Amino acid sequence: MSASLLLALVMQQAVPAAPPPIADNSFLIEEAYNQEARVVQHINALMRFNGAWAYSFTQEWPLGGERHQLSYTVPVTSGLGDVAINYRHQVASSERVAFAPRLSVVLPTGNEAKGLGTGGTGFQANLPLSVSVGPALVTHWNAGATHTPSIDETVYNAGASAIWRAHSLVNVMLELAWSGTNADDGLLLLSPGVRWAHNFGSLQVVPGVAVPIDLGPGKNTGVFVYLSLEHPF
Repeated sequence: MSASLLLALVMQQAVPAAPPPIADNSFLIEEAYNQEARVVQHINALMRFNGAWAYSFTQEWPLGGERHQLSYTVPVTSGLGDVAINYRHQVASSERVAFAPRLSVVLPTGNEAKGLGTGGTGFQANLPLSVSVGPALVTHWNAGATHTPSIDETVYNAGASAIWRAHSLVNVMLELAWSGTNADDGLLLLSPGVRWAHNFGSLQVVPGVAVPIDLGPGKNTGVFVYLSLEHPF
């Protein structure tokens, strides 16, 4: 073996491979990346807005691989809200474009009298699309709706986010999210934020923080705190 080849092999062993970029959930916008096979993710989100706190816990499980994913979301404010059971299908997945439509059933687990739920089963659809603009910039796009037949109400949602990969383990984020029953009402939020990753062997921990700003007449500003844990099972 030549000295140059031996040196190349030693250097290859000595320099660890760079960690993969963070491919997580945006805070207010859904990214189109399903969980990898045999990897589960636990997502905690806490937001204070208009003087009230809202917390949600989501757990995402792959069904045999990346193509199919099952998850559930448990919202809590002053009590338990309406729990959602979610299925997402990875239609497209490449380095440039990912598309993963989601269908959800929203269960009437919240107390309607206390304003914690709708009092009926709802059905939700969302179309998350992720597009990589370049090595350091990724965009995410959402459009969807939630229909509750018992009260004949449909709430629409739309939004987009831009993620700047300042480092493989640090993302600077800007999100725009809207939800409402028609184009003339609803809540429009602009939310700058940051998330970063810590890798502990096979466990990845991703904290994050953002400042959602109401672009409507209220002009309220809130705070959003995020914590994700991802590991094999």
